Amino acid sequence: MTSPVPEQKENMGRPIARREARAKVTGAARYAADMPLVNPAYGYLVMSTIGRGRVAGFDDGPARAVPGVLEVMTHLNRPKLQPIKHFFAGGPALTEVPPLADSQIAYDGQVIAMIVAETFEAAREAANRLVVRYERARPSATFGSAGVEEQVTSKVMPMRKDPVLGDAQAALSTAAVVHDAEYGTPIQHHNPIELFSTSAQWLGDELTIYEPSQFVYGLRTGLAMQLGMPPEKVRIINDFVGGAFGSKGAVTHRSALVALAARQLGRPVKLVVTRDQAFTIAGYRHETKHRVRLGAARDGRFVAYHHDIWELNGRTDPYINGGIENSSAMYAFPAVMSTARMVRADRSPPIFMRSPPEVPVMYALESAIDELAVTLAMDPVELRRINDTDRNWVTGKPYTTRGLMKCYDAAGAAFGWRKRDPRPGSMRDGDWLIGWGCATATYPTQVSPAVARVRLVADGTARVEIAAHDVGTGAYTVIGQTVAEALAIEPDAVAVTIGDSVLPPGPVSGGSVTTASACSAAKIACEQILARLGTPRGAPTRERMAAFERLELGAIEETGNYVPASSKTRTTAGLYKGAVDITGGANLESDAKTMFAFGAEFVEVRVHARTREIRVPRIVGAFAAGRIMNPRTAHSQLMGGMIWGIGSALHEHTEIDTREARFMNDNLAEYLVPVNADIRRVDVIMIPEVDNEVNPAGAKGIGELANVGTAAAVANAVFHATGRRIRDLPITVDKLIV
Repeated sequence: MTSPVPEQKENMGRPIARREARAKVTGAARYAADMPLVNPAYGYLVMSTIGRGRVAGFDDGPARAVPGVLEVMTHLNRPKLQPIKHFFAGGPALTEVPPLADSQIAYDGQVIAMIVAETFEAAREAANRLVVRYERARPSATFGSAGVEEQVTSKVMPMRKDPVLGDAQAALSTAAVVHDAEYGTPIQHHNPIELFSTSAQWLGDELTIYEPSQFVYGLRTGLAMQLGMPPEKVRIINDFVGGAFGSKGAVTHRSALVALAARQLGRPVKLVVTRDQAFTIAGYRHETKHRVRLGAARDGRFVAYHHDIWELNGRTDPYINGGIENSSAMYAFPAVMSTARMVRADRSPPIFMRSPPEVPVMYALESAIDELAVTLAMDPVELRRINDTDRNWVTGKPYTTRGLMKCYDAAGAAFGWRKRDPRPGSMRDGDWLIGWGCATATYPTQVSPAVARVRLVADGTARVEIAAHDVGTGAYTVIGQTVAEALAIEPDAVAVTIGDSVLPPGPVSGGSVTTASACSAAKIACEQILARLGTPRGAPTRERMAAFERLELGAIEETGNYVPASSKTRTTAGLYKGAVDITGGANLESDAKTMFAFGAEFVEVRVHARTREIRVPRIVGAFAAGRIMNPRTAHSQLMGGMIWGIGSALHEHTEIDTREARFMNDNLAEYLVPVNADIRRVDVIMIPEVDNEVNPAGAKGIGELANVGTAAAVANAVFHATGRRIRDLPITVDKLIV
């Protein structure tokens, strides 16, 4: 249950329907794998079935005997590829290890061959008939497994700094109250409904790729480097992305292999990765462990925050989410101490997953704050209130705006928080134990350079072009609305073209930067058009037409270049080379202010007294996130984030066979996510907020905001219902059975 069309409040755009909605629900919208190709061949990947070792040999005779098989590509015959850098090394790649590099097996589910055939069915049959001989070694799967290697992150990756302020150890030793506990979050997989795919087509020496991507310029650059060709000879097209959540932002092993096969065969090749293969080909949220110590005075004021984190990583590439730089900015912490460590095991490379650092780190912090409130016999909302702050104590930089307590007040009132009996197990409805919990949602307001081209025609129609991406968030709609508002025309009069590397470069669709960055670039282009016309913003149609006549022009086209003040490069040039330049949030490396969006989430859970079955009948979230470009699309994002958070708390968990380092529930039948029966009432409150310092659009990213803190709110509610504190996600029935 939720309101279908949210109210338009101060500093919000119109809640118009998404412009691509009808095309999507009628099936007219084309995704990458839907694009028609003339006489395509079909690829099918073969994955390793061991967690560590080497391929001792192949017998491809049975595979080649399948009618219609055109090629069996392995490390023994794969055409040459150039290496590309990992994204933490400034490159676009999920891993620096090239596809089909050699005989070594670094993890279960590694690509070891690709079959190409006349039909998908023939390619699949041949893949099943390919005989692979292995030399096995014992893999290390996870925390505590024999053979894992622990490293201090800052020594492996010097650019990653552990936040430190004052003498936290001394403050903790003298604090009146200290909470000290360990928390854990599990492996989680993105599982977008649109499967990973690549279609490649050559026309002479020019390559066109249809692939769902969160960064077409990055994919273009990476592929061009691998294939040893100029980037301008590569074109990436994807009109829509059917969900990504971070999994479609880097160059994976499949893209170059499909391009090589298409060039070798002289015809298009299409590859669609299967659901189980997707669990190892495109990354995942790795598991984490945390130790949190919070020190406070008797009145609840924090005196120190100590947070250590361990992140499970593969051996091939260094990867770290971090996040303590953000959590340490959340409250008035006079002293901070932290250490991040990576634990290397025989696992496929992890990658960003929606709110990559914030989901695990804020789960630990917000759970610890609730536990401290219990120790102090203090309302958890009031504990957060007296530790609210208008600056990041670690850097000393003020917030541009901080609406956290406004969110708590609004959501708490809507939820009825004052009626809560704080005693665990005190609220009951028959056989159901009722628990109420709350937690802070937060996400750094980040931005990226972006370039947008806008054309205004004398008749009042316009077009905006930018190689941004719609991953299901409504980017088409809000970019078009930005142009319509700036030029004082109707949204239907604006055509929007995105998702194509021949367009001006937009930002990577990650870090919740698309709306703020792309709309800022589009707004700048519109302001340049109005300046050329000599008409003020909002001028009536007759003035605009008169200006066109005076200038003797039928149309005006301008390119808007947006470069954030906090940009590391201070230019848009890197975008054309596929470089990522995302800044903002805590702004540790610039003089800019602290920039975050905030929210407060209140959850009711019901736990059956006998079976320990858990239900979430209602959740209320209030959010302050600058200018809301479209309340309807924003409402959808915030509601979806909270639902995701419920899944993170109660359902999601990729299980691993610790003997073989193999994912076990690599499908949608056993990888559990919330369904309709799990979700009842979801209420979204958008708090009006004006922030003119974050970017020209005044927008703060919301795509990753609402699923931060939800898991902690659920865990806190479960404790309130049962008196049992579950610190390792997900919270399942077996953990509640005494």
